[in-house]
Amino acid sequence: MRTIAATLLSVGFFVGSATATEQATVQGVDTMSNLEDVRAVAPAMEMYEQKFLIGDLWKRTGLSPRDRSVVTFAALIARNQTVELPRYLALALDNGVKPAEISEIITHLAFYAGWANAMGAIPAARQVFQSRKIGADQLPSASAAQLPLDEAAEKQRAARVGEQFGQITPSLVQYTTDALFRDLWLRPGLAPRDRSLVTVSALIATGQVAQITYHLNRAMDNGLTREEAGEVLGHLAFYAGWPNAFSAAPVVKDVIEKRPR
Repeated sequence: MRTIAATLLSVGFFVGSATATEQATVQGVDTMSNLEDVRAVAPAMEMYEQKFLIGDLWKRTGLSPRDRSVVTFAALIARNQTVELPRYLALALDNGVKPAEISEIITHLAFYAGWANAMGAIPAARQVFQSRKIGADQLPSASAAQLPLDEAAEKQRAARVGEQFGQITPSLVQYTTDALFRDLWLRPGLAPRDRSLVTVSALIATGQVAQITYHLNRAMDNGLTREEAGEVLGHLAFYAGWPNAFSAAPVVKDVIEKRPR
């Protein structure tokens, strides 16, 4: 856990021994968040950060530090909150999220949080990649051999969606099949469980509760546990706000209670 605290502090609130020029290179002077700035504006916020986020939340065992980084990164992109992206990108890499996985998360969220929000993450990711000398050889190719498709399940999903919405918006139905479930979800650069975790995190972070049932069930089919699902809610309360977490809580509770043990 020392690595988590050190990264959060050194990249975010504590500026360490870096010069002003070096700090500006990493994050940009106009968006840089550091301890002095926070103390000058909201000293209680610094206290809560130290006590609850660094001192407790990131140390909870119900969700691995790597998964917490994935959840946080997904929430920041989905909410287009780019100021905090550099320090949490750095933390994600320190916690074991691979550059290829970061690339895939951004691509995945172009579909689930909107193209502009995903594009908004590109400058921060590029800065962090450049600072760590992460090159194209560590990133996924634009096209690759796909993961196996569950044809029966996909046929059932496509038929259900087609019956509901095919007459109203055939383009949405077709793109959902062709771009998402027969392409994006089959890309090998991100494990199915992680794609589900990213999707559920983005839905909760943006208050899209109507879509949570399907994707949380899919996440748990892909290996997300009950405890981990609950921890995602607690984690996102800090990064997406309590209202979004509590709005999602009844849906998450219903999914968990209805699943066989």
